[in-house]
Amino acid sequence: MESPISNKMSVSLLNKRRVFVQTENGCVLGMELERKDDAHTVKRRMQLTLNVPTAETSLTFGDILLNNDLSAIRTDSPLLLTKNLMHRSSSTPCLSPTANALQQKDQSNVVEIIGHSGDFTETKELVDEIVIALRSNIEPVPVNGGLGGAYYFKNLNGESVAIVKPTDEEPFAPNNPKGFVGKVLGQPGLKQSVKVGETGFREVAAYLLDHDHFARVPLTSLVKITHSIFNLNDCVIGNAIQNNKGVSKIASLQQFIPHDFDASDHGSSRFPVADVHRIGILDVRIFNTDRHAGNILVRKVSDGEFGRVELVPIDHGLCLPECLEDPYFEWIHWPQASIPFSETELEYIKTLDANFDARMLRKELPMIREACIRVLTLCTSFLKEAATFGLCLAEIGGMMSRQFRFSDQEPSELEVICLEAMKQVMGLSDSEEQIDEKDSKFAKSAMVNQTRALSYNQVGLGKKGRGKGRVKACANGVRSSAKESVGAPTSFVKVTDMNEDEWRLFLAKFKELVGPAMAARKISGINMRNNPRIGSSCQF
Repeated sequence: MESPISNKMSVSLLNKRRVFVQTENGCVLGMELERKDDAHTVKRRMQLTLNVPTAETSLTFGDILLNNDLSAIRTDSPLLLTKNLMHRSSSTPCLSPTANALQQKDQSNVVEIIGHSGDFTETKELVDEIVIALRSNIEPVPVNGGLGGAYYFKNLNGESVAIVKPTDEEPFAPNNPKGFVGKVLGQPGLKQSVKVGETGFREVAAYLLDHDHFARVPLTSLVKITHSIFNLNDCVIGNAIQNNKGVSKIASLQQFIPHDFDASDHGSSRFPVADVHRIGILDVRIFNTDRHAGNILVRKVSDGEFGRVELVPIDHGLCLPECLEDPYFEWIHWPQASIPFSETELEYIKTLDANFDARMLRKELPMIREACIRVLTLCTSFLKEAATFGLCLAEIGGMMSRQFRFSDQEPSELEVICLEAMKQVMGLSDSEEQIDEKDSKFAKSAMVNQTRALSYNQVGLGKKGRGKGRVKACANGVRSSAKESVGAPTSFVKVTDMNEDEWRLFLAKFKELVGPAMAARKISGINMRNNPRIGSSCQF
């Protein structure tokens, strides 16, 4: 029989939740919350512990603004404390304490898993391997490539077993170690549709969406991790000296996959058709805006000059944007992408369930924004319709990609279908002035977008017109730098402008329109190989 003291301890534990609060400049604090605690309690603790000014600040959890009640927040959730827009100054440093003070106040473990996915056991085993090595003074090493901060963590044998990417060291984040700074967490980053500090969530989402390990996305989790190797820029810590205990960071942790080279080091002719298809299917579903050859690993599985290889996709931080923009699919011109899907691949696509995936992401990554889930739903529906219609991967990628003429972008065929679906759902006229003032925000936005892009009726199903609906592309028409990508207009279609009823009607209308668009594309015999496309890979 349990004692009264034991029962009281159990009730006390049930009433507590652990959260990880991050400031927009990257400081992180883990804290235990009682059931009675509210947003004001969290702010007071941040002010007392980290010396962070909390006047005119907001506490957010993904799309949710936490005004007071925290009952919807699960244990192990990451929260973001940001200055309100009118009070934000990018020149004002975070008044954070030294690393030693941070470590003294935050008593959580060296590595804490944020959220519990279905593969929590595998994640825990990987984390345990890293922690044992750290206790044996086997130190991580920084990754030299890429635009953001990343670190190889090792096992007891000194072998790399994981890559850790802190969210506050992403490109343009406050603690980026490679000079790409200038923004705070929560502002638009390398891509306008992906906010600074949120690529780690997307890395985890890509892993969770790779059902049955179909595309071989490595094990990926979100963690809070503490080490002295992590970068702290002077403008963030106020010239405080970082001591050997380090500070805590929220980061993505991905299993390191031994490999021989990446796809940029070798021609694509040897790549297995099935591997290219499986990576492409994933990229289409998650609307990957940065699938370049450098984030496809290649490893040999048999010896010899013509030995067999297999492909492993990594770096999915720029997938699931908040709106449609120009994706980047390295594989779009590979010959494998023009080969029809196999029966196995068609069966896999047929079994995909966008509603199931949406529920799963809301459960496993409740901080991910609803707009990202809508993009996933839209792209999954598009993929399923296209596969049923008999389109190959190259044709599907072609319909999702924008073309350029001279120095301008034009909306993709997918965007044109979406614009017409918007128009039909809202019953818009051809004149923006005829929109009633009582119409929804979505209706007005759709009309504005519709006047920027060609009318779907003007260009016909499956075709894109000339001269209208363009946005400026990169100067050379092929690839834009990370710096040039920031601030460029990127979206004709914003899924966030719809309320729930409008979204459901839009999806139904989209499914009605997508079939005729694909039929028109087949009939017109569009040769995508003769249509140059804009590449906007960030080499992230």
